[in-house]
Amino acid sequence: YFMERLRAIDSPHVKEVRGRGLLIGVEIRRESGVARPFCEALQAKGILAKETHESVIRFAPPLVITREEIDWALERIEAVLTTEAPV
Repeated sequence: YFMERLRAIDSPHVKEVRGRGLLIGVEIRRESGVARPFCEALQAKGILAKETHESVIRFAPPLVITREEIDWALERIEAVLTTEAPV
């Protein structure tokens, strides 16, 4: 559900969404810069994510996360990924 919903986000910054289970990576396009500013913007909205290999936002939510919590997070993730690239 989480990965499917991430893939449905229409973002000019996202190159690819990949992963297995709840361990998911969102690769940022080179033109949009590195992943760290996106992670910082997510943190400001209450979501912890880690940049990996400079271009990937890594999500690893707890295995007991509920659908409602995923929906809450997706609202904030979409807000960050569909606006101008953070600096």
